[in-house]
Amino acid sequence: MATISVPGPRRVTLPAGRAARKLLALAVAAAVLVPVANAHWASAPWPSHLTVDLSSPLTSASNWVIDNRDTHPLFLYFFGYISNAVVLTVRAVYLTLLAAGWPGVTVVAAVVAHRVAGTRLAAGTAAAFLACGALGMWVPTMQTLALMVVAVLASVAVGLMLGLGGGLSDRLHRALRPVLDTMQVLPAFAYLLPVVLVFGIGVPAAVLATVVYAAPPMARLTALGLRGADPEVMEAVDSLGATRTQRLLTARIPLARKELLLGLNQTIMMALSMAVIASVIGAGGLGDRVYQALASVDVGAALAAGIPIVLLAVVLDRITAAAGERGDVRKAPAGLLYGLGVTVAVALAARLLGRLDWPAAWTLDFAEPVNRAVDWMTAHLYSGVPVVGGTADWAGHFTTWVLDPVRSGLQWLPWWAVLFVVAALAWLIGTWRTALTAVLAMAAIGVLGVWEPSLDTLSQVLAAVAVTLVLGFATGIAAARSDRVERALRPVLDVFQTMPQFVYLIPVVALFGVGRAPAVAAAVVYALPAVVRITAQGLRQVDPAALESARSLGATGRQQLTQVQLPLARPALLLAVNQGVVLVLAVVIIGGLVGGGALGYDVAFGLAQGDLATGLVAGAAIVCLGLMLDRVTQPTERRTEKGA
Repeated sequence: MATISVPGPRRVTLPAGRAARKLLALAVAAAVLVPVANAHWASAPWPSHLTVDLSSPLTSASNWVIDNRDTHPLFLYFFGYISNAVVLTVRAVYLTLLAAGWPGVTVVAAVVAHRVAGTRLAAGTAAAFLACGALGMWVPTMQTLALMVVAVLASVAVGLMLGLGGGLSDRLHRALRPVLDTMQVLPAFAYLLPVVLVFGIGVPAAVLATVVYAAPPMARLTALGLRGADPEVMEAVDSLGATRTQRLLTARIPLARKELLLGLNQTIMMALSMAVIASVIGAGGLGDRVYQALASVDVGAALAAGIPIVLLAVVLDRITAAAGERGDVRKAPAGLLYGLGVTVAVALAARLLGRLDWPAAWTLDFAEPVNRAVDWMTAHLYSGVPVVGGTADWAGHFTTWVLDPVRSGLQWLPWWAVLFVVAALAWLIGTWRTALTAVLAMAAIGVLGVWEPSLDTLSQVLAAVAVTLVLGFATGIAAARSDRVERALRPVLDVFQTMPQFVYLIPVVALFGVGRAPAVAAAVVYALPAVVRITAQGLRQVDPAALESARSLGATGRQQLTQVQLPLARPALLLAVNQGVVLVLAVVIIGGLVGGGALGYDVAFGLAQGDLATGLVAGAAIVCLGLMLDRVTQPTERRTEKGA
């Protein structure tokens, strides 16, 4: 037993020693630098002479693009061809779906699900598509599905090419890693403005923004699978005299099948999420219905369009996840041919019977009863509820007692103090390079002239992260210590993790109205499943020998948790914090559409009014804020290895 217990405390106390030395160094630096900085820059706001006004050059650049979009060779013979190809491809897929009719699309989806995972998933898939029609959303669902098909195919193609390069070349892998890391932490909103500047409002911009957003997970997982191929298998293939191409096709790619299918799953989920958000720039489909309904605070119409989005996400997630779990995919081509044949037969029969369009008599009026329920909640639950108060009261109290003080505190701090705190946090958890990156990202926000809106967004992120971590850690600990709790939470977490970000705005608007508090609530609900999952998994993967050693020494359950499991699960808990911060930021930005204000509002305003200068500056600030938050909460690999 002694050989087990000795290494544990040593691994836990070493990081504390390094942290103590860093804290001492920071205290000395603060004692020296703070008086000097306070003497020269006592004011809280970012100095105006350190601000660069980019509105004029950005406006000039956007005007040049708009003026030359129809005449310049770059747009005519490159971007123009890409735009036309995207439009024609999406339209062809959309017309094909309409030609198949609701019977054909439903049957082919059910057949594919049956071939992949069996009868239960096939029945659920068919029910999901039928529900889309019953809600009166068949045509918008087909528009979103057509956009999804094209975006996913393009994302997979781009991701595979990048992943193959990164998996086969160490130099390219090192070059791609920081790019993919940065793209992974950027909120979806940040991708919209650059493509709008080049392609304008419409389907091409929506598809290309979706490709840029959804391709990184495919590239990362492809490279991971190829680089993780079994060395013994590769050595055996080399001994048979296989060429480089043969080794790739017959060994590396088959061995990386699970990673490739997981990449496909993640790409589909991210593409659906982005395709919905891209409704802001004219993507159409279900996202446009949700966006228009939220703009008019029509919760019933928003929910009628949001439910098909959730159903589509769950179906696509289950089908691709089941495909990844299968051991044999050789029957897939035969299954697709079989499904195609059945679909053609059903579509022809539906055309002969005149039943391609969803019957109007089969449509349910879903929005009206939902709006009546919302009106009832407004009258009875928003305020005046005995003892507990109402949802509007909760939102108001949270804004008054939490959001306002945090925002006021951040904006009261001198700008150099904010930079010092960022540098200290990043250095404590990482290295001086991490701290330098975080400080430069935060300083860039001040240079862009959006210091106060960025601190407003940061205050919402900090408040949402605090609530998320309290709830997530508590729930994750309960799930890790109880199989019953874990089984009960699993389906709930599965559904919540597949829902696109946009959908989370609907229930919070219904419950809390509009404002910063609803945006924070949506961010908490969106980020909570990931924090719970990572926490529970990290605690469950703690070395059983360490737990057995603690139990043999008479440790109680609480002592085992606080002195063994939590210290040994530190890397997983830090990852949960990092993922919680990144996910919260993504939804807080989108919360600008429902009164969240700050940077999210600036981006939405720039997109809606065509003020690309305002939107691009806010988008760049979001990128910098996301990069800073990621570096402050993500330990470096060297740090994690030494501290584990």
